[in-house]
Amino acid sequence: MLRLAVTGAGGFLGWHVRVLLHALGWPEPVLVSRADLADPAAVAAKVSGVDRVLHLAGINRGEPAEVAAGNVRLAAQLAEGLRRVAVPPGSVGYANSVQAGNGSPYGDAKAAAAELLADTGLPLDDLRLPNLYGEHGRPWYNSAVATFCRVLADGGAPDVHGDRELELVHVTDAAARLTGVPAGGSWDPAMPVLRIGVPALADRLTRLAATYRSGDVPSLVDRHEVRLFNTYRSHCFPDHYPMPLTRRADARGELVETVRVHGGGGQIFCSTTRPGITRGEHFHLAKVERFVVLRGSAEISLRRVGDDEVVRFRVSGDEPVLVDMPTMWVHKLVNTGTDELVTLFWTNEVFDPQRPDTWPEPVESLRPQPLAVAV
Repeated sequence: MLRLAVTGAGGFLGWHVRVLLHALGWPEPVLVSRADLADPAAVAAKVSGVDRVLHLAGINRGEPAEVAAGNVRLAAQLAEGLRRVAVPPGSVGYANSVQAGNGSPYGDAKAAAAELLADTGLPLDDLRLPNLYGEHGRPWYNSAVATFCRVLADGGAPDVHGDRELELVHVTDAAARLTGVPAGGSWDPAMPVLRIGVPALADRLTRLAATYRSGDVPSLVDRHEVRLFNTYRSHCFPDHYPMPLTRRADARGELVETVRVHGGGGQIFCSTTRPGITRGEHFHLAKVERFVVLRGSAEISLRRVGDDEVVRFRVSGDEPVLVDMPTMWVHKLVNTGTDELVTLFWTNEVFDPQRPDTWPEPVESLRPQPLAVAV
């Protein structure tokens, strides 16, 4: 368990680094803001004695000259602070890019930033990352995946201009690699890559969204498919929920189709809950989980990890609906009625007690420090 300091903690990768550390119970990292970076003494004071500094701060979009200058400046500021530190950190991890040194202003600036950090004399883990995708990415900024997912969630169609092959890595895998977290959970620090062309990516996400529009679960046959689905769902929540289910009745009784899966495995289980009792109070990093109340009434509450705003859905077996839990949102189910609650749950994978991907945390009894800080 390492003590880390992080620049760019409020960015896409930075937020996922902090969520992963939070799930594992590691110490909250020391945050080095851009205001801190402008003051070498402040940097030195903050990073003194930590095990590892992660330099994630950067500029990805804008005028080429500004992007280049900004990335070099941020690295130079961190390097100056590192030279003044009383107790040097054990190492520096740098979120570099596969574009480093490719002759573009951005690529050459990323390479120059690596050289500045290497010149401090500290051990440098210069990690050249491909395109990162994942939950809560900024559309039109972080990745084409985020942009396509946002357009599809809003009911539009992705606009594709030209074709090139993308190398996509899920952001939690990159977070695990940078922090030194070993394999063993829903993450993979080996960073398995999805290689796909831009039109093919748009088609894949479009098919996924079309299947899910009615509540059907698309084919989830590999880990990238699951993570693309989770990324899309992050752009759907909370506006697209709850999703109504059709209840059919005749003289024999009633029927409700709760889960229609178009490919892949999973597990269905059912619970009864006494009045006033709570289930859940945890979050998942990768697992897809569905709640459907079949009898009684309940409130489903969710909170994004690190935030304090709670989203609530009142549900009843009289009008069955589905609510799929977004990854990295703490959630719970409370029986708000006077009778026994009957709830059906579905997950996309069979429960593995060695890798449960279930991270306990109360929805409402904590007042967490927001993870999405401005840097």
